Amino acid sequence: MAVIKATDKDVDLLARLMRSEAEGEGQLGMLLVGNVGVNRVLGDCLDFTKIRNIQDMVYQRPGGFEATTKSYFYQRAREVDKKLARRAIAGEKFHPATRSLWFFEPSGACPPQWYNQPNTGRYKAHCFFAPTVEDCPRV
Repeated sequence: MAVIKATDKDVDLLARLMRSEAEGEGQLGMLLVGNVGVNRVLGDCLDFTKIRNIQDMVYQRPGGFEATTKSYFYQRAREVDKKLARRAIAGEKFHPATRSLWFFEPSGACPPQWYNQPNTGRYKAHCFFAPTVEDCPRV
């Protein structure tokens, strides 16, 4: 059962985002990006109070995803990408993105905080950051 509402078009959009942000980090890396996206839709907190669906989340300005400005993002989603997106939409969570709202690829070590949110860990090139339960109880 889905934890957020999603049409086939939403699944395709999330799949394209996951692939363009983390294809080089394999399926788990892509699922982690999906977790962050789903968390932003669920959160209704911090920078994400006006995010109600996958389209809002993907194209949020400011604070959206850099991948949406690259031509690679606009390639068709493959079936394997859509399967991964459906898993994220269904609520499958993976550490370190279980509650994360942010991730980025630093040139060195992960900073202990990002936008005043603690680092929850690193997966390959990306560092993940999650809000406190007090800041975002719905995530």
